[in-house]
Amino acid sequence: MRISVVDVGSNTVRLMVADAEGGVPLPVHTAKWRLRLSEQVRPGGPVPEEAVERLVEAVADANVTADRWGASGPLAFATAVVRAAPNRREVLRTVHARTGVPLCTLPGEVEAELTFLGARRWMGWRSGPLALLDIGGGSLEVAFGRGRLPGFVASLPLGAARLTHEFLAGGQAPASRDEVRALRRRARHELRDVAARIRWEGPRTAVATSRTFQQLGRLCGAPPGRHGPFMERRMLCSDLGEAVGRLAALSAAERARLPGISAPRAAQSLAGAVVGHTAMKLIGIESVALCPWAIREGVLLRHIEDGPSWWAEVVRSSDEAAPPPPVPLRLASASH
Repeated sequence: MRISVVDVGSNTVRLMVADAEGGVPLPVHTAKWRLRLSEQVRPGGPVPEEAVERLVEAVADANVTADRWGASGPLAFATAVVRAAPNRREVLRTVHARTGVPLCTLPGEVEAELTFLGARRWMGWRSGPLALLDIGGGSLEVAFGRGRLPGFVASLPLGAARLTHEFLAGGQAPASRDEVRALRRRARHELRDVAARIRWEGPRTAVATSRTFQQLGRLCGAPPGRHGPFMERRMLCSDLGEAVGRLAALSAAERARLPGISAPRAAQSLAGAVVGHTAMKLIGIESVALCPWAIREGVLLRHIEDGPSWWAEVVRSSDEAAPPPPVPLRLASASH
């Protein structure tokens, strides 16, 4: 049996097709379409019509690709950039109407729960009480748990793309000390209560997921991706703190020449580093394991372990995922 998942993130649409025999999602094909929604959608603003057109094309291509690889219709979800848009209902209905794929959004807390499940399965039971950090474009997800699923989750408005727009003027130029201080103050304010809860829980293991953390880990000396997913990768809080100063002194073009930092994520790498370092400091985490499994694997695992009815209920319970209209609704234009 093959199943597939489509993840509409702040920068890319990612497809994973996996074999599900034996209860483990083993990837057989992955693909991505770069949309850079975070560059076109201001925090809290609508998704422009031209961006929706590209999203429709990407989801349609992903659906065709999944079918070509022998997988059923993909489990498709969109993260914070679409979730926070005032025209999200229209976006989701239009995608469904024109592609046949019932795209939905997940609450941030559900994203944290699913990402935790992926990390738990990768790290194994020997990791003990587990704390999770996941930085996306629009939000930071935090979770803690001792079992299969977390007992505590939080989703905070501390995404790397969001904060780059709010505090770093788009992130193309080097950042001033005042800009970095203001960004760090926001991160401390949002994280204060969550960090206190995680400290109280006393996790044995801390893990970080997401492309942002993977790239920052490589910058801090973790082995490159070409060494494969089973290579142990860790990142020290002290090394990430030094990386903040290094990134702040450079333009986005200069950051893209650093180890691990890709050109599409160079502008938001500083904000991601500040949030990650602040979270680790407040929680008291000296190092994190960099985990390659995250939300996509979590969705696949829940589907395998709890059955197809679980995802059907997720889609039904989402008030955004209404049946597609006969004619796609006209969406807010960029001028709005």
